[in-house]
Amino acid sequence: MSDMPHGTPPAPQRRWDRFRESPFLPATVLALIVSAAAGLFAWSYTYAMADPTPRSIPMAVVGRYEQQRGTAFLDGMERALNASVKVHPYATTAAARTAVEEQDVFGIFDVRDDGRSVELQLSSASGASVAEVLAEAAPEVGRETGVEVVLRDLKPLQKGDPRGLAVFYISLAAVIIGFVGAIQLSVHARALNPLERIAFTAAYALLGGLAIVAAADWLLGALELPFPESWLILALTMFASGMVFTLFNTLIGRWAMLPTWGLMVLLGNPSSGGAVSWALLPSPLATIGRWLPPGASVNAQHTAVYFAGHQHALPFLVLAGWALVSCGVFLNWSHRHPGGRP
Repeated sequence: MSDMPHGTPPAPQRRWDRFRESPFLPATVLALIVSAAAGLFAWSYTYAMADPTPRSIPMAVVGRYEQQRGTAFLDGMERALNASVKVHPYATTAAARTAVEEQDVFGIFDVRDDGRSVELQLSSASGASVAEVLAEAAPEVGRETGVEVVLRDLKPLQKGDPRGLAVFYISLAAVIIGFVGAIQLSVHARALNPLERIAFTAAYALLGGLAIVAAADWLLGALELPFPESWLILALTMFASGMVFTLFNTLIGRWAMLPTWGLMVLLGNPSSGGAVSWALLPSPLATIGRWLPPGASVNAQHTAVYFAGHQHALPFLVLAGWALVSCGVFLNWSHRHPGGRP
């Protein structure tokens, strides 16, 4: 007969109960999650940015492109870049340059002298990585087809931003500090009521956006930022990012960092088009990226800096949409949020 009192759980069950009630269970879960997150982080950024490959590069073409040599050159460019060059004819150079300003195309093939020469008018500001790919391929194709190729940069990058990455960096700062700020509010200002929490998120977003502009433009001189517009974009990005964390914190509590990190950092940043132009990203990322806060922020900021007067509404609508939905869910289910006062 066993000496164990009637109703006492077996030893393995008792050990599991002690482990479940100890701090070692959440520590073990966090160790596994952090390990998986490290692998996912490396996979996500390597998949998106380690080997950028042309997939769809819209280009304008003007002039005598229907002549034999012009057609041969354009066909050669398509072969050289695996049919990723999508040529769109324009009646005039002015119309083609307007398409560049609207960011509908990455540059212009201006075919001259009955196809014997081509001026490739690049736009580094549209995508430095795309401009580099085109500038490498065009002279080689010109030699193969007997066409003289002249390169010209219509929209060069600013001197302090030779690789076109500064816009990505300031947007990345706004995204990450935006949700880190919300995390800190949930830890150190737990007693804030819903409207107070939203107000303080907006406050640090405005101040943080101002600090990013001051660091990148006024102190470092890396970018000449259009102050009101850039400040608004950065502040809206930080607010949307902070409210996305607050949304998940309302829905799933202490594990809110997981979907926030996945959405903003693992998926949003690699697909934003900031480090690698969307034309060189895998197609699913290029499609998804513009609908997430990091991609919307990069697109809006990029246009503000390099294409003044041609701003699009979509990035602002995306940022505002994420912010409004997050605020609405938080306010509607605020009783589930772990913070607040009675």
